[in-house]
Amino acid sequence: MAVETFDVVDLIRTKRDKGTLTKPQIDWLIDAYTRGYVADEQMSAMAMAIFLNGMQREEIRDLTLAMIASGETLSFDGLGKPTTDKHSTGGVGDKITLPLAPLVASFGVAVPQLSGRGLGHTGGTLDKLESIKGWRASLSNDEFYAQLRSVGAVVCAAGSGLAPADGKLYGLRDITGTVEAIPLIASSIMSKKIAEGTASLVLDVKFGSGAFMQDPARSRELAETMVRLGNDAGVKTVALLTNMNVPLGLAIGNANEVRESVEVLAGGGPADVVELTVALAKEMLALAGQPDADVETALSDGRAMDTWRRMIAAQGGDPDAALPSPRESQVVTADRDGVLVAQHALPFGIAAWRLGAGRARKEDPVHHAAGIDLRVKPGDIVTKGQPLFTMHTDEPERFERALEALAGGYVIGEPGDPIDNGGPLIAGRVG
Repeated sequence: MAVETFDVVDLIRTKRDKGTLTKPQIDWLIDAYTRGYVADEQMSAMAMAIFLNGMQREEIRDLTLAMIASGETLSFDGLGKPTTDKHSTGGVGDKITLPLAPLVASFGVAVPQLSGRGLGHTGGTLDKLESIKGWRASLSNDEFYAQLRSVGAVVCAAGSGLAPADGKLYGLRDITGTVEAIPLIASSIMSKKIAEGTASLVLDVKFGSGAFMQDPARSRELAETMVRLGNDAGVKTVALLTNMNVPLGLAIGNANEVRESVEVLAGGGPADVVELTVALAKEMLALAGQPDADVETALSDGRAMDTWRRMIAAQGGDPDAALPSPRESQVVTADRDGVLVAQHALPFGIAAWRLGAGRARKEDPVHHAAGIDLRVKPGDIVTKGQPLFTMHTDEPERFERALEALAGGYVIGEPGDPIDNGGPLIAGRVG
C-alpha cells in the first residue's frame, strides 16, 4: 500500500496559520524527520509554530503516537507482577526517584525506571547514582528484565530504540527556544513512558522558581495534557502538582543527594523529601492495586532499604562504599540575626551547577562530590555567624561564580515577616 506523502512547507504553513494537522500528516512528518528527509531547519520552524499556536488535543495524541511508532516498545506482560513508574519534570534537589523506586518495589510491584542525565540546573538521576562505586547505568534487555523479576526495581539508562524521534526533536527544541511548548513537552515525556510499557504512571509536575515551567496554571495544563495522553493510551495515569520554589531537601548535587536518599530509606531524612516520597509511593501503589499499602512502615522497618541495597548491587554498585568527597568546601554564614524568609530554588540550582554538579552540554562530565548542603530552610530562626549552607567543589575557583548566582537567592528578614516559600509542597492532583 502506498504511503501518503506531504509537502513539509505546506504543513509548516498550516501550523503557522493556526490550522490543524491531520493524523496522516503528523505520521508522515515524524517518520520523515526521523529518517532525515525533513531537515532540522524545517522541524525548527514547525516547533516554533507549535510553540506559538499550540495544538488541539487530537493533534497532541497523534504526535505522541507517531513518536512511539518511530521506535521499539517494551512489554512486561510476562513479568507476573504489576508495573508502575514515576516521572518528574525536574527540579533543584529532586532526588525522589532514589528512595521511591525501592520503596514501591518492596511491596512486590515492579518499577521499570528508565532515567536520564542532567542538563543545566536540574540534576539527572543517573548522574546521582553514578556517585556510587561500581554502579552502572547501561543494562542489556535480559539484565533489565531479570532485575525486575528478582529485585523489582531498576533505574537505568533508556536505550536509543525507544521513541528515537523524541531524541532528535528534544535536542532541536533545546537550541531553538521551544522547550516550554506544552504539546512538545507532553508528547516528549509521554511517548517515552508509553513506549516503556508500564501499566501505570504517576507524574510529578513541578512549578515555581526551580521548575522549568514556573507558572502553576501552565504546570496544571501540562499535567492535565499528560494525564489525558496516558489514559487515552491505556496507561493508568495521575499527576501531583508540586512546589519547586524552594530546593527539595537539604542536599543539592549528586553524591550528597544519594546520601540524603539513603537517610530517607533508613527512616530519617528531611521532612519534605519524606512527604513527597510517601505521597508518590501511595499513588503508584494504588494504581498497581494496593490502595491501602502502609508506605511509612516500609520506610521505618528496613524493607525499602533492603530493596535499595539489592537494586544497587544488582547493577554492580557497592551500597557500603564511601561516597565521593569534595576537595574544597566553603561555608556561607548569616550576616545578621533574623529569620530566613526566602530560599529561591533556581539560584541554588545554578550555583550547584557552577560548582560542577551539572553540565552545560551533554558531553560534559559532572563532579559527583560538587554541590550544596543547606543548613536552614525558610522559617528557621538564624543568628549572625550561623552557617546557612556549605558549598562543595573540586575546583575552588568555582566558588566565586557560584556566589554570584546566589546574590538575592536567600533573604534574612525579621520575626513575623511573611515566609516566601510558594505555599504547600503538594499543591494539587490531576486524574
